Amino acid sequence: MVRIGFATTMLLFLLREWPNRRELYGPDSPWGFDLATRFVDNNGAFTVLLWSDSTLWFEFVYHLAIAAAVGLLLGWRTRAMSVLFMIGVLSVQNRSIFMGDGGDNVIHLMAMYLVLVRCGQVWSLDARRRASGREHPADPVGIVLWAVLGLTLVGVVVGGKLASPVWSLFFAGLWLAHGFWWLVRRHGGGEARIVSDIIANLVHNATLLVIMAEVCIIYGTAGWYKIQGTRWQDGTAAYYPMHLDYFNPWPELTEFLSGSGLLVLAMSYGTVFVQVAFVFALLNRRAKNVLLVIMIAEHLGIAVLMGLPFFSLAMIAMDSVFLPTVFLLWVERRVRALRARTRDRRRDETAAVEAPVVEERRPEWARDG
Repeated sequence: MVRIGFATTMLLFLLREWPNRRELYGPDSPWGFDLATRFVDNNGAFTVLLWSDSTLWFEFVYHLAIAAAVGLLLGWRTRAMSVLFMIGVLSVQNRSIFMGDGGDNVIHLMAMYLVLVRCGQVWSLDARRRASGREHPADPVGIVLWAVLGLTLVGVVVGGKLASPVWSLFFAGLWLAHGFWWLVRRHGGGEARIVSDIIANLVHNATLLVIMAEVCIIYGTAGWYKIQGTRWQDGTAAYYPMHLDYFNPWPELTEFLSGSGLLVLAMSYGTVFVQVAFVFALLNRRAKNVLLVIMIAEHLGIAVLMGLPFFSLAMIAMDSVFLPTVFLLWVERRVRALRARTRDRRRDETAAVEAPVVEERRPEWARDG
């Protein structure tokens, strides 16, 4: 769910900004190439968009980010797509750093975490290919993709584009790890495969723990900082952002909701309570599930009332790491049942269309009459 959620969010964001992409992140941006280069040189951020100021390079990187988001969403070659997705996210966001908001920061972090988790084990084309038994033992597509990415990495390092030793070692380590994983699957014995699986699971679980801790830190700090504010203490804080023009896409609805002092008080206190209590609710499964539903509903409300759909989608995708396994399995069963019914209906319709029409033979006296 985390993989699907963040890939969907970034994909929709890139498509929404596609008409204005050059003005926001490209060569026509007010935050010019020289300004962005100096800023990135000072903070050491990673972005491939500053390797060249040509329009052609920008278009290639932007559309590569879209393709990587689609690939990650579908779960096709998930390991490679997660790396390309991270490169696309960091490149676009770090090119014009002042265009982002809180949701972009969450996507920024989670794009890096997704590289380290085994996010293609279920609900992906990779999992479907493995389950169907159609996966080629040698995996020629994977070999070609691995070789192309490796040659690209060598080219950018030798060409001096990837000057940071940290990023060079990081990408080289990922490339070698993926190649070693293929060798173990193809030629390794049972023990080597087991040890590799154990290491991969350790990295996966450790990264999931970091993601969960990140969620707790975000909500915990947000809640406790709100408690210190006088507007949150007197229960009027929710009123003010709803009346800013930038966060007011539905003025009539906003006026209706903010016209009730009791409702504003409930939204203000409820927000603080949910954010502070969520960290402690993790100690109880039922309490966690209840607060999770409330928080998702709150983010949906923010998306509608304040016109922040991508921020809300990013937060919901982050919250989904705490969704109970029972619920996810129930969703999977429902989707499978729906697909089976749809397949059976199409089969019946096809059979009805292709069935031969038998002409009814009438008696001779009936034809003569």
